[in-house]
Amino acid sequence: MASRQSRKGILLAAALLLAGLLAYAFWPRAIPVETGTVRRGAMMVTIDEEARTRVRQRYVVSAPVAGRLLRVRLEAGDPVLVGKTELARLVPVPVSLLDARARERAQAAVQAAEAALKATRSEVSRAEAASQLADAEWARNNRLYRQGHLSASARDQARQSAQAATATLNAAHAAVVQRQAELAAARAQLGQGAPGSEGEGIPLLAPVSGRVLQRLQQSETVVAAGTPIMEVGDPERDLEVLVELPSAEAVRVTPGNRVLIEHWGGPQPLAGVVERIEPRGFTKFSALGVEEQRVNVLIRFDGEPDARRGLGHGYRVEVRIVVWEDENVLMAPSSALFREGEQWAVLVAEGNRARWTPVRIGHDNGLQAQILAGLSEGQQLVLYPGPELADGTRIAATIVD
Repeated sequence: MASRQSRKGILLAAALLLAGLLAYAFWPRAIPVETGTVRRGAMMVTIDEEARTRVRQRYVVSAPVAGRLLRVRLEAGDPVLVGKTELARLVPVPVSLLDARARERAQAAVQAAEAALKATRSEVSRAEAASQLADAEWARNNRLYRQGHLSASARDQARQSAQAATATLNAAHAAVVQRQAELAAARAQLGQGAPGSEGEGIPLLAPVSGRVLQRLQQSETVVAAGTPIMEVGDPERDLEVLVELPSAEAVRVTPGNRVLIEHWGGPQPLAGVVERIEPRGFTKFSALGVEEQRVNVLIRFDGEPDARRGLGHGYRVEVRIVVWEDENVLMAPSSALFREGEQWAVLVAEGNRARWTPVRIGHDNGLQAQILAGLSEGQQLVLYPGPELADGTRIAATIVD
């Protein structure tokens, strides 16, 4: 009798042990997850793209008349001064080789060159007056901005107008140098000589102060009228950024948008401002052979030229065009969001449980999303929620930020 009861006790204990093992084996375990924090802070939405720099006002110096070009001594990168640096020297066709018709054309060319030079000098006077007025307006608006009586956009507009007026004045001075060279070439064809020239031939002077960007001719050779010889510009003060944006992205950009210029070679990003979006797109094939419609967007540097020392024409940079930003935004990691029907939702980590919560979002930059409703600061959200997670699922959370 006692052995029978002991056998029953053993069987009961074994059954209970087996039931416990089965319950332990099939009991739902907590799923390990990573969580991120809902927080407040600064947020921006940017359009990121590769770009290249270029000199805004580039001047290609060409042969004004047919003749013999002497060997060009300047190298790419050499500094030049407007109206003073001799870029090259050209020996025109001798006057004795001109027939009567060619001589008449040469005389007409001299008269046309003199008239063009007079008109261009008038343009210089007009540009000087406009530049002085724009500089005065910029100084006045800057003073009002510092006193708190003017908006930043109005101040920036005045600064842009002053810079544009200065560029127009520089272009007018360059046009005067060009007209002087044309007049000297026309006089040389008639055997009148070129005023200010020394030695043999016509000196071709720099139309703008800056540097030699490219030398197109080097050896002594015979060239036709209009043959390009050298390209000059001012990469220190007249540099801009050209970025080719997909047309669907370009429509989100407006002049005045702030730009961060990165990976240019310096330790700190450079500041820029969108200056112009060209109205005409063009077709371009990507590296994968995909046909895209692109739009040129021009960006001017916003800061002192010394901050970008070393940048030249045609250099590669990366730009981040800020299309929206706010200094105080409730935001959550974008990796915590998922679609639930027609709305967005997240899984909030409450204790050891995941709670399904609908949310309403605003801007999203791919890393953070603006939260308009549904969450509060400090809540922990499950990152990268998988299909095995649902409302009420037990979780073992690890905070990653």
